[in-house]
Amino acid sequence: MTTPDALSTLQQAIKSRSPITYSTTSSPSDATPLLSQATHLTAPTRFRKPPPNHAEFYSLDALYLAWVLKDAAVAEYMKQARENALAHGFVGITERKKVVDWLEGEAASKKAEFSKVGQHSAGESGTTPASLPASGNASPVKRRYVTDSSDLEVVKRIKESEVELADRNTVLRGTKSNNFSSVQTVWHDRVKKLKASGSSGAAQSSAQSTDKQLLARKSKNNFPIIIISSSPTALITMHNVKRFLQESVFETSQAAKERSAAEGNPKPEDMIPLYRKKTVIDSSGKEHDTQSRYFVVDSVEALSKFGPDSWDRVVCVMTTGQQWQFRPYKWSEPRILFHHVKGIYISWTNDPPNHKIKDWNVTELKIDPQRRHVDKSIVASFWKTLDSWIQSNKPWLMH
Repeated sequence: MTTPDALSTLQQAIKSRSPITYSTTSSPSDATPLLSQATHLTAPTRFRKPPPNHAEFYSLDALYLAWVLKDAAVAEYMKQARENALAHGFVGITERKKVVDWLEGEAASKKAEFSKVGQHSAGESGTTPASLPASGNASPVKRRYVTDSSDLEVVKRIKESEVELADRNTVLRGTKSNNFSSVQTVWHDRVKKLKASGSSGAAQSSAQSTDKQLLARKSKNNFPIIIISSSPTALITMHNVKRFLQESVFETSQAAKERSAAEGNPKPEDMIPLYRKKTVIDSSGKEHDTQSRYFVVDSVEALSKFGPDSWDRVVCVMTTGQQWQFRPYKWSEPRILFHHVKGIYISWTNDPPNHKIKDWNVTELKIDPQRRHVDKSIVASFWKTLDSWIQSNKPWLMH
């Protein structure tokens, strides 16, 4: 006759409602009232844990505790599991009812997830109860879900207030219907008139008119104007600006002033013309040297001599970072000013960053105090930046 294992013994005791005591030795007389002190309830059983721990088995004390606290609240059950320090882990909340049903013999028609212990239960009988599958890989049979009538009512109320989003266009739909038929009618009439009059001819006429306006503005000798700072501490002044932008050589303002005085020109003009040489390649591949003309001023008084549209011809403002420079300008706020003209901030290469110009939309050019051979690349960068800005913002001033 085969001796029943501990799991079967526990199930039979529960089904027959036999009293269960805790023992610390093999003698039944050595009983203890505390589950945590019991020594004969810690053996592993054949009851397999659910995935992902399918290779592990519940201990006897874990199964017994799940049955004893079958009606206890979740918090109380977790507390008892911690206090009894279960050796092989406790039965999860979601698995507790299935364990209790099997121990009480109410799961005869269900498939439980356990198999033979093998090497973990050496010495115990490998007899599998009739309610257990022979293979430990079988999955429990899913019970048919019975819908609760109160749940149906709740779901029905939720669906009544739902807004179904069928596609991305549905998101734009609101509760109020909008009729845009009037807009459609207006545009339909306009499109019809354009087609009747020949839209392509109108567009071509408009383009020709724009070209004529640009040519008319250019024909007035509207040469671009550059404004520099009148500050005596500025690196570029009326004394050295011509040699710097025209000859690509930087000379300090003081040295240029002394040189001009020696040549008989102690005071610079209030309007200085610049002639910039450029090489242009035509469609046949031939190179042609051209010359563009610019004017440089350092005051609003000198700028006014160019006429009422002088600010339309200003393409660049050089600044030292001092905001007082812009007070007499047409736009005294730096952020607005450098929206209408190109801003250039010139400093020494060893100067610290100027935080005042951070939001001014200006391009910073740095001049080396000693190395004059790099002046040419700095001036070339200046003209390239200015040409790009003029082409995008004031193309009628391109020469």
